[in-house]
Amino acid sequence: MTARTAWRDVALTALAPAIWGSTYLVTSEWLPPDRPFMAALLRVLPAGLLLLLITRHSPAAPDRWRLLVLSALNIGVFQALLFVAAYRLPGGLAAVLGAIQPLLVLLLAWGVDRRSPPRFSVAACAMGVIGMAVLLLSPDTRWEPVGIAAACIGSACMAAGTYLGRRWRMDMPVLALTGWQLLIGGVMLAPLAWLIDPPLPPLTAWQVAAYGYLSLAGALLAYALWFRGIARLPSVAVASLGLLSPLTAVVLGWTVLGQSMTGTALIGLILVLASVLWVQRLTQRRPGD
Repeated sequence: MTARTAWRDVALTALAPAIWGSTYLVTSEWLPPDRPFMAALLRVLPAGLLLLLITRHSPAAPDRWRLLVLSALNIGVFQALLFVAAYRLPGGLAAVLGAIQPLLVLLLAWGVDRRSPPRFSVAACAMGVIGMAVLLLSPDTRWEPVGIAAACIGSACMAAGTYLGRRWRMDMPVLALTGWQLLIGGVMLAPLAWLIDPPLPPLTAWQVAAYGYLSLAGALLAYALWFRGIARLPSVAVASLGLLSPLTAVVLGWTVLGQSMTGTALIGLILVLASVLWVQRLTQRRPGD
């Protein structure tokens, strides 16, 4: 893989967390309140059905159990916990907790594959967590226990899904792999949405558009780019790009909602961007997971 191709793959993969960064804005401003599981369900299930209608590809028998595991980690459990955190926590705290994902991927590679992570990679990932904390935390941050647990477990699930997706390398087209995971994850979410969330009220045009955006852009397009990146890039490189999600959320809050950004926040933003670029350069010099 040439350097130009590698950076193109990085740029395309980075679009996924950039799109996901709008989730907090869309959830807080346009979705009906207190329906996290319904939001997750309507995000993933229609996108999965659409992709499978387009691709019409069935997984090979040996890959089906792996597909079930990845669907739970990447979609079913993660999306449920993502929206629980989005409804219960300020976006800043949820983002800082999510920033541990690259470190968790390095820990998995060390614990499962017995590969000691390079010191510079650990330092770069830690710098991302520090930068996110500087950027987003404040003395007024509300530490809600259920939301904190949801954000931490969700990050662990996504880290495991990113690591295993790269390790297993299933022989399926990216769109079919994305469609099956979205569909299976949606089926897992359906009982939660039905049993726990209150029924949806009559939706306004803005709310319908918000659900449509979360499904078509936030699930279909973003996950297709993300799984493509998992197949082409080292898993820690993909995980580090996830830091762009809260970064996008901050920029949207600043530009759309008029939220203030202090000089300290700008330092945090620079640290996060430097961390992401540092991890990408390190993993390109040292190929592999």
